[in-house]
Amino acid sequence: MEPALLVGDYFIADMRLYKNEKPKRGDVVIFEYPKDPSKDFIKRVIGVEGEKVEINGGRIYINDKEIGDSWGQVESKDKKTSMQTSDTFGPVLVPKDSVFVLGDNRDNSQDSRHWGFVSTKQTKGKALYIYWARNKSRIGMQIE
Repeated sequence: MEPALLVGDYFIADMRLYKNEKPKRGDVVIFEYPKDPSKDFIKRVIGVEGEKVEINGGRIYINDKEIGDSWGQVESKDKKTSMQTSDTFGPVLVPKDSVFVLGDNRDNSQDSRHWGFVSTKQTKGKALYIYWARNKSRIGMQIE
């Protein structure tokens, strides 16, 4: 999830929010990993139910309109080492009661491009603030 979250960051999350509402685009959510529900994952919501999601040329399109993706970063354009998943994907339609999630570090992320959608019933919380970090200047930062 770099650069929003770095190795060694600890954060506070609202674990009640999604009991009353559904995740929104841009939320950094904690959820049960679809391949192993005993593990929790954290990723950013990109698409919500009913939306068509497509990635073309590294740009994200929702319902055929490009969205501003200020969150995502691509590590490498070297096609030999890149996972090549940030360039092209979809289109897919997000099912009812589901979200499409991506890691912010697009070329180094296991996310909805690999294992599909996340049920909103699997979402546990929304990451809010960093309360401890190796880099002390990050402490107190809002997770956006």
